[in-house]
Amino acid sequence: MLKKTMMILSASALALAACGQKTDTANTADASMATNDTTAFDAGNAGVADTNMTAPATGGQAFANTAAASDAFEIATSKLALDNSSSAAVKKYANQMIAAHTTSTDKLKATTAALTPAITPDPTLTATQQATVDSLKTLKGAAFDAAYISAQQSGHQQTLDALKAYGATGDVPALKTFATGLTPTVAAHLNMAKALKA
Repeated sequence: MLKKTMMILSASALALAACGQKTDTANTADASMATNDTTAFDAGNAGVADTNMTAPATGGQAFANTAAASDAFEIATSKLALDNSSSAAVKKYANQMIAAHTTSTDKLKATTAALTPAITPDPTLTATQQATVDSLKTLKGAAFDAAYISAQQSGHQQTLDALKAYGATGDVPALKTFATGLTPTVAAHLNMAKALKA
């Protein structure tokens, strides 16, 4: 009887999880994103959304994943800016971000491939990043520009903070060097974003 009750409870939990997946995914993803976005590169707290039911990545792998996702986010939002922005300055900035973050991605891949064992960065966007991209897709002109500029400012600030944290306390020397070397570039991008006007 106990075994049957446990099976029914397990089946109910699975059914609820499956039914609630579309409506509750944002809440659960946002919970994991709170860790991933705010302390993305923090060596002690690096969290990654667990999409494959495996243990969350830690240390160097988590840093690489978050760096890759950050680059992917900047590229995706900046490509949208080329189509949806009404500002020549925003489009110029977007082109610079696409070029810079493509270079950063290439450098990250080269750095992680040379590690033993090698690390493969996962560029999957966090739930918060994906929500921002989805929101930007619906905007045009000045409304897009304001939202894009805000996203660039907050995204680059989080990345800058995370790079500094991993550069100071990271567990993989080559990735610490990568983080430290990228810090001035991200700081410059943040200052450029702060100077943009919608």
